[in-house]
Amino acid sequence: MIPLAIPDLSGNESNYLQECIQTTFVSSVGPFVTRFEDMVASASGCLYSVATSAGTTGLHVALTALGVSKNDLVILPAFTFIGSANSISHCGAEPWLMDINLSSLTLNPEQLETSLKKETVKSNKGLIHIPSGKRVAAVMPVHVLGIPADMDPIIQISKKFDLPVIADGAAALGAYYKGKSIGAVGSDLTVFSFNGNKTVTAGGGGAVSGNDEGLLNLVRHLTTTARIGSDYDHDRVGFNYRLTNIQAAVGCAQLERLEKFVTSKRRIQRVYNENLLNIKGISAIPEPKYGQSASWFSGIIVDTSQLGSLKEIREKLRKLNIDARPFWKPINKQLPYANVSKEDLSNTEKIWDKLLMLPCSTNLTEDDQNTVIKAVQEVLR
Repeated sequence: MIPLAIPDLSGNESNYLQECIQTTFVSSVGPFVTRFEDMVASASGCLYSVATSAGTTGLHVALTALGVSKNDLVILPAFTFIGSANSISHCGAEPWLMDINLSSLTLNPEQLETSLKKETVKSNKGLIHIPSGKRVAAVMPVHVLGIPADMDPIIQISKKFDLPVIADGAAALGAYYKGKSIGAVGSDLTVFSFNGNKTVTAGGGGAVSGNDEGLLNLVRHLTTTARIGSDYDHDRVGFNYRLTNIQAAVGCAQLERLEKFVTSKRRIQRVYNENLLNIKGISAIPEPKYGQSASWFSGIIVDTSQLGSLKEIREKLRKLNIDARPFWKPINKQLPYANVSKEDLSNTEKIWDKLLMLPCSTNLTEDDQNTVIKAVQEVLR
């Protein structure tokens, strides 16, 4: 079976892990944590970065640091992984779901502005969502699949309504927007994930990046149980959200090869496009002209009305020893979020069940990719 996405651990991972064991720095304090944070900050184009135990916990602490709390609303595209929505719920808030542009699969700035103009009013309690009476506390664009959202208009609109922006960049490290690294495009905070199937992995973990030193210090404080001083005093409810030195050691070894890995990911997507887009009913995962995708997952968009359901296609590919996966179900189709505030989600509904993810490990060989291509051609022609 050619797997969907497995890590390439052929660099310094073993050496760094052995160093952790020899020094006994295996928990949330150690030199690799500091190095990892510096490397993430540099790669994201930010001045500061705080390592966290997961991407979702990173989003949770970022939202908390920016004041999101119980009964608030956070604007979120429905076309994303449930972890984005869960991080909002962990604050006691709810997502206000919005649609995407089909040209980027990311938050639609036009709908964002129209909805804020028509459905909110400013008061002494903040920006109030008229239908629900809840405070709108933040905007969370998602750089889905590593594709950069159109951040300039999103930032401009958010500033007009005095809303902070927390970007979910879980899969976007190595992406660029208008020539800038994805963390340097105006969001207050950007959050990354280092899960096992990400372009670079720490076996898990996340990071919160940004340029406001005070804000990042608050994030760090919250991730370390809000402890003050060397004694066990705590000044607020905090979280135990720190990354371990062992995980950071793996992450450092991976980050040393970030550019190589992203180049490999982009090449894999390009080769799929060159060989599969001539099949009737197949189109490309978009890459907007304003940015460069990190191409976390490679794949194709399938016209299921012509070629059959993704389930049928996946079953046929599995029989040919090819691991292919669908995209996540959007947030509006998830049971915990069935009744949250939402705008028209026509584009999300149109596209979500047509994305087919194909094998795209950073060390995928040319022979294996050719095997995948031939299998897809056999199944779809």
